[in-house]
Amino acid sequence: MSPRRYAQGWGVLSLAVGAVLVSTAAQSPGRAPAREQRADAARDSTAVVSVDGCAGATALCSDPLHTVALGGDRVLTGRPFTIGPGASGSVELALRTPGVLADVNVTDQRGRRIAGSQNADRTRWTSALPLPAGARYAARLVVDGAAGGPHRARLDFRTEPAPAGERLTVAFGPEHGGTYGVGMPVTAELSHPVPADAPEARRAVERALQVRSEPHVEGAWYWVDSTTLHYRPRTYWPARATVHVRSGLDGARIDGGLYGGPSRPLSFTTGSRIEAVTDVSAHAMTVFRDGELLRNLPVTTGKAGYRTRGGIKVVLGKEPLVRMRGDSIGIKRGSTDFYDLKVHWATRVTWSGEYLHAAPWSLDSQGSEDVSHGCTGMSTEDAAWLFHTVREGDLVRVVNGYGKPMTPFDNGFGDWNLSWPEWLRGSALATDTAGATGPASRPAAGALDPTL
Repeated sequence: MSPRRYAQGWGVLSLAVGAVLVSTAAQSPGRAPAREQRADAARDSTAVVSVDGCAGATALCSDPLHTVALGGDRVLTGRPFTIGPGASGSVELALRTPGVLADVNVTDQRGRRIAGSQNADRTRWTSALPLPAGARYAARLVVDGAAGGPHRARLDFRTEPAPAGERLTVAFGPEHGGTYGVGMPVTAELSHPVPADAPEARRAVERALQVRSEPHVEGAWYWVDSTTLHYRPRTYWPARATVHVRSGLDGARIDGGLYGGPSRPLSFTTGSRIEAVTDVSAHAMTVFRDGELLRNLPVTTGKAGYRTRGGIKVVLGKEPLVRMRGDSIGIKRGSTDFYDLKVHWATRVTWSGEYLHAAPWSLDSQGSEDVSHGCTGMSTEDAAWLFHTVREGDLVRVVNGYGKPMTPFDNGFGDWNLSWPEWLRGSALATDTAGATGPASRPAAGALDPTL
């Protein structure tokens, strides 16, 4: 049967790929030119699949690179073809004649379904994430609403291999397999910078960094700087949740000649919701677990000139014994404010050295006045209890105080001090953002100096 007679009676469907497409089928000698065959098919039939590089076009491409006829109840398989990765690597299927895409099922070479979504009138399907380079895929389509329908087809295609060169990889935090407090953000450190003036590349990266929690929560990424992203839910993580993080960047084109590489996934769980609330004006700390009061602790916080930062902090770590010296924060030896002490049961909340710790030398002031150099001091018994009660990621709130507010990123995990609208402005996927705001670098380990 000739290709012309085979195509009669079928409608027209266009598979548009957001990239430069390359047909793997060379034209045989003696055959009619491809353009004439496609024109004949479109004129004589009601179902032809056209594969082209005109994503977003309002009509059929003038010279599509690949065509396949769809037919009734039979599944017709087109000749395999190759697509280039394009700017974002996403694949688009667009129906350009009457009807709807009743079903679209795209799978990779291992049979895993590729996530995607349709537009409101079900004439266009777009993959949710960039497709890795050098991989094989199969698209199974059902078109309804056209004459003689439904029409079915399977299209086999592959993406072009990525050129040789360095790859963008991602290191996720916190550590895999741990249990953390409900305030612990997810961090992503990129091996190559993606600057704010490359918004499409940032969007491609952000779409590919996938976070899934059980139970599900709403969350978003924030570009701290060109190599660092943080992810947090709209509110805190649920207690006893499971969080899975993975990168879909492997093989995807990021920008120019930069492609994504393989990255190790991350999973962690959250424990109970522990929250320690320090009321500076009352000189008291109240500790809650899942909303239930555990203990009230008399404390002392930063005195004038050394006020304790206000706002929401997250436990960064715990040290059973740490040496604290005044010269680490600029207090000269010989000054009445100078100190050099070994401090027990120290729970760190900032990289610059703010702790919650035992302060037996200030017992008379705890519960009544502020005498510290910025830390929150308490009895040795209370500090030991707190040390063994909290874990990394637990919440520490300072209210009714006089100190400067906790900054979002440059001195620990102050992420929760941004409102949700402010957080979304740091996402490359938000419609009103032009990139991340503000510098945020973590001091080197040797520069972490404690206060007292």
